[in-house]
Amino acid sequence: MQKHSGLMRAAIDKYNMIDEGDRIAVGVSGGKDSLALLWGLVHLRRYYPKKFQVVALTADPCFEGKEADYSLIENFCKENDVEYIIRRTELAKVVFEEKATDSPCSLCAKMRRGILHDMAKAQGCNKLALGHHSDDAAETMLMNLFCGGNVACFRPVTYLSIKDITVIRPMIFCDESKITSLAERYNFPVVKSKCPMDKNTERERTGNLIKELSERYPDLKSKILGALERGSISGW
Repeated sequence: MQKHSGLMRAAIDKYNMIDEGDRIAVGVSGGKDSLALLWGLVHLRRYYPKKFQVVALTADPCFEGKEADYSLIENFCKENDVEYIIRRTELAKVVFEEKATDSPCSLCAKMRRGILHDMAKAQGCNKLALGHHSDDAAETMLMNLFCGGNVACFRPVTYLSIKDITVIRPMIFCDESKITSLAERYNFPVVKSKCPMDKNTERERTGNLIKELSERYPDLKSKILGALERGSISGW
């Protein structure tokens, strides 16, 4: 756990993600990544020199028209003295029935972020933390290149003037494999996604491609991340 929170602190310090008195909303989907982010911030809250508060937020897409059971996450938050807010939405209905686009993942992500922004503001938070890790960054870089023809990635820190909220990504130095091991070791209360696109997304395919290419080009992911930093691409 200390290594995980250490990598998070390195990212937080490098990109000045946390200021004194911040009230940080954590987007909790129920997956291992968002729970690792929440736990890391809870751990850092105990000793980080700048004092901050943590609030956990979940926007339930209500897949199959049913509310998901987040009771284990509620207990996890109570045990760690974290306020937990759940908002039931019609995300699944809008994305897969009303809109039925060719890019449901992109639409869902955009709508979910909008909901989280509004939830964070409603809770008096000035920052929103998202659980993107280093694998996500490398995949996003290649997805933008292959699908959009541009060299870009999500930013470590993004200020949204329209919402007056800052989005931070404290886990950008953390590997997905290590997060998976951490979740298994500490028995994170993961809520299995019922999304019909689960394991069948462009991101999943890009991640598999990186793994395949890494057999021929060692440390490919690290090289992609290094290119982002050396080129100061998207604020890296």
